[in-house]
Amino acid sequence: MRLTEQQRAIIRAAVMEIFGADAKVWLFGSRVDDHQRGGDIDLLIKSQTGDAMNVMRAEINLQTILQAKLGEQKIDILLDYPSRLTYPPIFQVAKQTGVVL
Repeated sequence: MRLTEQQRAIIRAAVMEIFGADAKVWLFGSRVDDHQRGGDIDLLIKSQTGDAMNVMRAEINLQTILQAKLGEQKIDILLDYPSRLTYPPIFQVAKQTGVVL
């Protein structure tokens, strides 16, 4: 995994602060592979927040916090929440290949 323990702790703390203690976060994509270089930080967050508008606001807040604490870099966030109607295939890939932080 190509995130430091400090970066993982920052991500976990920010997700818990924004989405609550019951939220789960996975890192997936190229940052999971130690042999690759570069790449953005791909996160899948499973939240119990049911309202889509609240989830979208929370995503913006999370992006802001992560950019401030991790520095300016590309961070992609997928959100899984109870009222979501569709799940693109990338959600399954993220859960199967990702690592829970």
